[in-house]
Amino acid sequence: MRYARHRAITDELRDGAVSVQDLVVRLGVSAATIRRDLAELSDAGLVRRVHGGAAPLANGDGPVEVDRPYEEVADDAAADKLAIARRAAELVHDGDTVLLDIGTTTGALARELKGRSITVITPSLAVLDALRGDPAVDIVLLGGSLRRAYHSLVGPLTEEALRRVRATTVFLGTSGIDAQGWVLDTTSVEVPTKRLLLEASARVVLLADRTKFPGQGSIRVCDFGSVSTLITTAATGHPTLELARSRGTDVLLA
Repeated sequence: MRYARHRAITDELRDGAVSVQDLVVRLGVSAATIRRDLAELSDAGLVRRVHGGAAPLANGDGPVEVDRPYEEVADDAAADKLAIARRAAELVHDGDTVLLDIGTTTGALARELKGRSITVITPSLAVLDALRGDPAVDIVLLGGSLRRAYHSLVGPLTEEALRRVRATTVFLGTSGIDAQGWVLDTTSVEVPTKRLLLEASARVVLLADRTKFPGQGSIRVCDFGSVSTLITTAATGHPTLELARSRGTDVLLA
């Protein structure tokens, strides 16, 4: 699968530059497939293309993409995430179908939705773990390739499943939001999933604690024009919140 190859390529690059031919031998795929993979990783800002192959990013360009364990990320701004989750749960009504993104804030939201007569669609195993024992909630788990460290499913199967579903509300996470209003992510394999989440409902609720301004990320997912509501713990007068309002996004403070 493409995701597994991308991970394998970035793992190889930890030891230095690698040639297309070496990757062909190690991964057992064609040179054309490797070149396409390297082009995608380069476009995502994760590797540096060199003649005949690829190299790690130069000093100062940032690290090769590595998943932080879900449990470690969940501890970051945990109180803020809980406040956001509780505010987001107020937007959900009995009978709704909600789509929960991959991420720790949506994992917190899942726990706040226990006991509700709703349908939850998700590529997040953390959401599944939170709700699997609750008979009130109907759960639809999207298929895909397993990202073990981050308790999630990604890749073409996930993307195809998302094209077939519709929801009352999509709850979207993010790695960061820049001063121009771009919603960002750090993980190239998640971005196609997030973009398809945006298409699954007319109502998109973005969950972003104060550390996400600007947070991290170099890959653009969308801008505020695609976001119906932003729920955040950022300071009331933060200029990015004013930018969101100017572009028609409702801002709710948790």
